[in-house]
Amino acid sequence: MNIAKYIDHTLLKPTATSSQVENLCKEAMEYGFAAVCVPPLYVKKAKAILAESEVKVATVIGFPFGYSAIEAKVAEIVLAIIDGADELDMVVNISAIKNSDWTFIADEINTVMPIIKNKNKVIKVIIESGVLTDDEIIKCCDIYGAAGVDYVKTSTGYAEKGASIHAVKLMRAHLADSVKIKASGGIKSYSFAKEMINAGANRLGCSSSIKIVEESKE
Repeated sequence: MNIAKYIDHTLLKPTATSSQVENLCKEAMEYGFAAVCVPPLYVKKAKAILAESEVKVATVIGFPFGYSAIEAKVAEIVLAIIDGADELDMVVNISAIKNSDWTFIADEINTVMPIIKNKNKVIKVIIESGVLTDDEIIKCCDIYGAAGVDYVKTSTGYAEKGASIHAVKLMRAHLADSVKIKASGGIKSYSFAKEMINAGANRLGCSSSIKIVEESKE
């Protein structure tokens, strides 16, 4: 298994520096990762470095808590696309999920989808599965599947619990094959990464990417 092609090589800590992002991009090209995932501030820089490569540039929207206004997320998306982002990892409004305000959740995704699809970009919606009940996860799968998102993503890495095999399997069971799954949050070993893929994940968000690839060769 070429694990590298599953990985979004990720640097989203608030202290991320320009030189660290540059290094991240160089590593992504060297190892053949699917994408880099960087803060919005660094999208333009990452795009310039990776211009001649096949590595995609992903960034985050409404990160990490998801409770910014729909209009704010729209503005972030538009700016990220202008800066050259290929993929947008958007944190959905977790508070609305916890309020069972499914109308808001549907409105949010249906507002941003036309903007993203009009520009042929990829959308990954982060539902923060570690803080949701199974019923909430299933309801999210129903709404985001119907909206036609590209990926449903487990976690930001900032909640008390990250990705789990249970959540990935549950998501896979309730999503159409056309909707992929990105697992992220706490994936630090090749064995766990492989388990995630076997459970149904199509992409992995990792900051321990190089360690995982090196372990896969052992």
